[in-house]
Amino acid sequence: MRGNDAAKDMTISKLYRGRFAPSPTGPLHFGSLVAALGSYLDARHHRGEWLLRMEDLDPPREVAGAGDLILRTLETFGLEWDGPVVYQSQRAVLYENALAQLERADHLYGCACTRREIADSAVGPDNSRIYPGTCRAGLPPGRKARTLRVRVHDNNITLTDALQGQMQQRLGQAVGDFILRRAGGLFAYQLAVVVDDAEQEITHVVRGADLLDSTPRQVYLQQLLAYPTPGYLHLPMAVDVRQDKLSKQTFAPAIDAQQCTATLCQALTFLGQPLPDAASEASPAELLRWAVAHWDRAALPAQRMRDAPPQFQYDSTERE
Repeated sequence: MRGNDAAKDMTISKLYRGRFAPSPTGPLHFGSLVAALGSYLDARHHRGEWLLRMEDLDPPREVAGAGDLILRTLETFGLEWDGPVVYQSQRAVLYENALAQLERADHLYGCACTRREIADSAVGPDNSRIYPGTCRAGLPPGRKARTLRVRVHDNNITLTDALQGQMQQRLGQAVGDFILRRAGGLFAYQLAVVVDDAEQEITHVVRGADLLDSTPRQVYLQQLLAYPTPGYLHLPMAVDVRQDKLSKQTFAPAIDAQQCTATLCQALTFLGQPLPDAASEASPAELLRWAVAHWDRAALPAQRMRDAPPQFQYDSTERE
């Protein structure tokens, strides 16, 4: 278990369990640091636990060594976690058990459709294609199932995000029946994140607003599986000059482990949080102690997107 200087003098609260769940697709960039820092500070301020989960369920997108690099970077920035790191790639039995439970209740069906075959479908709020229900009543003659989908009917999911406010989503109109097991037998993110949050007894999820539109799907699965629904807080996501989320795909630069204090200050400012006097002279540990004590949810910008500081942006038009 990692110790944490910012929380050593605190009594751990069993009423709060948070987590950070990066994907090992590359090094941490400013956007991922903001998500890590926000979830860390919210957990520590509430005297809770902060767990680390590696979402390594998509081998084609993973970069060799990225997971270890992420862990080293978090440690360098002073963001130390509680307990062992959990790896989704080692949790297949849990996901299979959840699928079996859903199948016994007749919530699943096999789907033969390829991405190309639904490419003309309407686009949902998260820019994914709304499944038209082609295989819902059974597979077309001569076709084999490639994926497993969950039936959504016309469920109206309502949730209140601690920062973004109340949202409603009719899954049938906004998403359609969505995939829980992908082609090739890979487990889908929506299934794995729900199972993991329940199994790890996560009470609060603080993450980027790029995941807000998929949260109703997770709430729906929690309902089907009789899991508790954690509290959600979706932080503004950092975007580049084209208003695209910082990511490997948009060539977001990695954060510099030699500039920890300066980068932490920029991340705190991005989150609307105060800085101590002489912040630039503080060590990462000193800065985090201050930030934990002065964390203020009310100061968080209630918006989905914010421009990242210029040095963390990359204009991908330069590669076009």
